[in-house]
Amino acid sequence: MENGLWELLGSKGLLKKHEFIRVLVQCLYSLGFKKSASCLEHESNILYKSADFGLLEKQVLSGNWDSCVAVLDRIFDSSSDDTRNTALYLVLKQCLVEYLKQGDVSLALNVLRKQAPLLGMGKDKIHRLACDIVYSKEMESGEADSFLVQDLRKHLLVEVEKLIPLPIVIPERRLEHLVESAVLHQIDTCLYHNSWDAVSLYKDHCCGRDQIPSETIQILMAHKNEVWFVQFSNSGKYLATASSDCTAMIWKILDDNKVELKHTLESHQNPVSFVSWSPDDTKLLTCGNAEVLKLWDVETGVLRHTFGNNNTGSTVSSCAWFPDSTRLVCGSSDPERGIVMWDTDGNEIKAWRGTRIPKVVDLAVTPDGESMITVFSDKEIRILHLETKVERVISEEQAITSLSVSGDGKFFIVNLSSQEIHLWDLAGEWNQPLKFSGHRQSKYVIRSCFGGLDSSFIASGSEDSQVYLWNLKNAKPLEVLSGHSMTVNCVSWNPRNPRMLASASDNQKMQ
Repeated sequence: MENGLWELLGSKGLLKKHEFIRVLVQCLYSLGFKKSASCLEHESNILYKSADFGLLEKQVLSGNWDSCVAVLDRIFDSSSDDTRNTALYLVLKQCLVEYLKQGDVSLALNVLRKQAPLLGMGKDKIHRLACDIVYSKEMESGEADSFLVQDLRKHLLVEVEKLIPLPIVIPERRLEHLVESAVLHQIDTCLYHNSWDAVSLYKDHCCGRDQIPSETIQILMAHKNEVWFVQFSNSGKYLATASSDCTAMIWKILDDNKVELKHTLESHQNPVSFVSWSPDDTKLLTCGNAEVLKLWDVETGVLRHTFGNNNTGSTVSSCAWFPDSTRLVCGSSDPERGIVMWDTDGNEIKAWRGTRIPKVVDLAVTPDGESMITVFSDKEIRILHLETKVERVISEEQAITSLSVSGDGKFFIVNLSSQEIHLWDLAGEWNQPLKFSGHRQSKYVIRSCFGGLDSSFIASGSEDSQVYLWNLKNAKPLEVLSGHSMTVNCVSWNPRNPRMLASASDNQKMQ
C-alpha cells in the first residue's frame, strides 16, 4: 500500500495526497528534473510509475513478448476487453516485425498460427495483422538494427500506455493539464479578458475594463457630413470611412496607434454608405447610396473600376470579397438586379436573379469562401453553401438592418429594428439565437461587429449617441461608451489590436 494512501489535501479535503505526489513526480520527470523526481519518489515512497507498468516497460524494452502478454492480462480485467485486445494487437505486431526483420520467418508464422489464436484473435484479425505488417512503414526501412528496434519499442510503449486504465498510468503531463484547465476556467469567467499575454499563476486571474476599448484616444473630423460606415482593414493597418458627403476616406494606423488620413476617394455622386476591404488589403470597394460599386487601389487611392452604371439601374446595397481577393459579390436593392459575382476587372462570373431573389439588405461571405449569407427583404436570412448549393433559411420576426460575421466564420450577428442583436451559429445547430439588448435602434440603420480576442465581444452603435459593448457570455451590456452627440451608425473593432475600436456618427465625428 502506498504511503499516505488515505491522507487528503486542500481546504475542502478533495485531493488525495498520494495522487497529488504522483502527479508532481510525473511533472518533474517531464520537465527534465530527473534527480528531483527520483528524490521525491524515494522520500515519499510513492512511485510515479506503478509496479505493473514498470514491469511492462521493462519487458517491452527488452523484447520479452510472452511476459508482456502476461502483464497485460493481469492489468486488464477481462479477456474480452476491446482495449486489452488492441494493446495485445500492438504487441504482437511489434513482435512479428522484429522476427521478420531478423529473418526469423518461421517464428513469425508460429506466432500467427498458434499464439495469436490462443490470445482470442480470430482469423479476420490475424489476417489484418499480417496485412498491416507487410505494408507497414517499419518493414520498408530494411534490416533491423539495435537503434531502430529500441525506437520502435519506445513508440510501442507510448501507444500501449495510452490504452492502460487508471490508476496504473497517469495521463501525460497531467499537472500541466490540471493547471491549464483551472486557468482557462478563470479566463472563461472573466468578462473583460482580451489579451494574448500569458496568465500569471501567482494569483487568480481577473481583468479590468482597461483590457477593452473604453477611452477616446483620437477624434477624426475630416468628413463634412454624417459618417455612415467605418471598417478596419484585415491587417489592422488601415481604416476606411464612408460619408453622406459623397466621399470615402482611407486612414493609416501609425505605430503609436494614432490615425492619419491617407486618401480621400472622390468619385461617387451620392452619399457613400458601405465599404469593404479585400482580404489582402490592397483594394477597397465603396457603395454609393442607390448608386454603383467602385473599386479603389489602397496604396495609390486611384479608382480602378466602376461596376455597372446608374443609367442601367445597377444600384448596390452591399458587397463582400472572396478569400482570394480576385472575386467579389454585390447585392442590389433592386430585385431585378439580384446578386452578382464579379472579378476585379469587371467580368461577371455568376449571378443570382429572378423571383427567388428579392431586395438584398446586406450580405457577407464567410472567411473560408464556402458560404454566402444574405439578408433579404428585411426579415429573411439565407445561408448558401456555394459548392453544394445547400441553402438554409432563417426568418426573423423583426426587420434586419445589418449583418456581420465573426473572424473565425463560425457565427454571425444581425441588428434588428426591435433593439436587439441576434447571434446565430453558421453550422445551423441552434434552434434559437443568443440575444443581446440595451442599445437603442428604431429608425436608422445601425451596424454592429464582433471584436476582441477570439471575437469574444460584440460592439454596436446606437441612436442614443453611445457605443455598446457586450461579452458573448452576457446578454446585457458590459460597457456603454459616450463621446458622440448624435446617432452612432457603425462601429469596427481592429482585428489585430483587440483594444482598438472605431465608431462613426451623424455628428461627422469618428472616434
